[in-house]
This record gives sequence, C-alpha cells and structure tokens, in this order.
Amino acid sequence: MPPLIRFDDVWRGFGRAQVLRGLSFEVHPGEIYALLGRNGTGKTTAIRVLLGFIEPDAGASEVLGCASRALTPDLRDRIGYVSEGHVLYRWMTVKDVLRFEQGTRKRFDGKLAEHTVQRLGLAMGQRVGKLSRGQRAQLALAVTMATAPDVLVLDDPAMGLDAVMRREFLEAMIDVLGDERRGVLFSSHILSDVERIADRVGILSEGRLVVDATLEDLKRRVTKRRARFAGSTIPELPGLLRARRVRDGLDLLLLDIDEQRETALARTFDDLSQPIIPTLEELFLDLMGNEASASLESTTA
Repeated sequence: MPPLIRFDDVWRGFGRAQVLRGLSFEVHPGEIYALLGRNGTGKTTAIRVLLGFIEPDAGASEVLGCASRALTPDLRDRIGYVSEGHVLYRWMTVKDVLRFEQGTRKRFDGKLAEHTVQRLGLAMGQRVGKLSRGQRAQLALAVTMATAPDVLVLDDPAMGLDAVMRREFLEAMIDVLGDERRGVLFSSHILSDVERIADRVGILSEGRLVVDATLEDLKRRVTKRRARFAGSTIPELPGLLRARRVRDGLDLLLLDIDEQRETALARTFDDLSQPIIPTLEELFLDLMGNEASASLESTTA
C-alpha cells in the first residue's frame, strides 16, 4: 500500500543553521513511527514541514498522497495533530470544547468524543484551566481522535508530564491508536514510552536520519556484551560498534554477530558474557555522539 506519510530528501535551515539534511522516510497504514533525537535535531521542524506550516529549502514531503504545501481543507480534516502545548481555550469547560470542535470540523464525531472523554474520567463541566496538564493532554487527544483521522501526528505530547500523568496519557494513546488503517508519526523524549507503542523508530542526529528500523529488527541485530581485555588498544572488529571501558572490564555494543564474528570476538576478548538486548534508551544513548550510527544507517534503512 502507498505510504500515508513520505519525506523525500528534505532539507531545511534557519539562517546559517541547517536543521534537516536530506531527511527521507515513510509511514505506512497501520504503522506507528517514532521520530527520536536530541533537542535541536529537527524533529519539530520535520513535523512543521510535513503539515505545511513551513516549506523545505529542498526536497518534498507528502501526507495522504498530497504534497504538504498543497494540503486542502478536506485533507487537513483527515489529519490529527497534537502538539506539546495542548492548545485549548482555558476558559471553556470540557463540554464547551467538544461543542466548539464539532462546530469547526466536518468529520468531528460528538458522540465518540463524549464517550472517549468519559472513558478517560474527565468531567464535562470542568473548566480547561482547572484541569491538570495530564488531563489537558488527554482532552487534546480525545478531541483529535474524534475526527477519526487517517494520519495522526503527535509532537512530544507527553512533554512536561510527571510519571503518573505520563502513564495515564500513554494508556489513553494505546487505547485509541488501535486502527490498522491509520498511520501515526510521533516524537518523544520518553524512550521507555516509545518502546511500548512504536513499530518503527527513526533517530535523527544533526539533521540526518541515522537509524530507520523496526524495533524488532533493532532488538534482533544489536546486542551488548561484557568482556575483559588485557591490551591497551582495542582493535577494530567487524560488528563491534563501540567498546567502552567500565570498572570490571569492557562494555561492548555489537551489530549482526554471526558465527564468524563471534569467533573473532572470542579470540580478542576474555570472559565474554551472554548477549544482552539493550533497551531503546540504552541504544539511543550509545548511538548519539559516536561512530555506531554510521554503521546502522547503511544497514537498517
């Protein structure tokens, strides 16, 4: 099936700062794609380009088969967008919000919105300004999902929420994202949350996509090992992405270890531990700021 979201060699800068450098990836129906990266790596800029809020300097992006810069009101009705700030009128009650949205969106399903709000435990008569930040995030998600969007874009919606609020918001996301026809693109700083809901992960570093892979693929191909090494200089070995000295030896990050590479490791290092599958957070921290990302870029995209 054709992708619902597509970036094709997108470049975007601001003044002398080049934020995106040849960004290319796709999101297909039924796929939840997490776009990750440190602050300032271009996540929000990519989303703004995708939604047609700003134009790229070069390259192109598409949503629902239409160029981002040419999105019509009808197509925008099929796109749901939740931003970090959860922009809502604070003087309105929850019920007012639903009425307002129903009056401004053709596809808005008022009954579905009321059902979702009730399921989330939000009181219809409560003013938005009196809601917690987590409750406002849930309300923004409920309003967005009431249009039954074909594409859902979430720009770090859990930013600033404490652990309890974040967990409640994540549960709400899991509850409403179960549609095999919808494509979801979201950015997040909470990698443990990403690991729970994402099918595919893209990692941005200095405006470039250095990883584009399914979580299943990453967990299958990337492992960590502990070892001892008597030498002073660690040799370069195929599949060895990174070797870091720790108190009791070496911490190894490894890629695609087959029988031949396993033999080379055993000849070089002593007391190799059994493979350990790193968490997404561990992998992210290992990839940022070292040579490992270049190896993954050419093999997982």
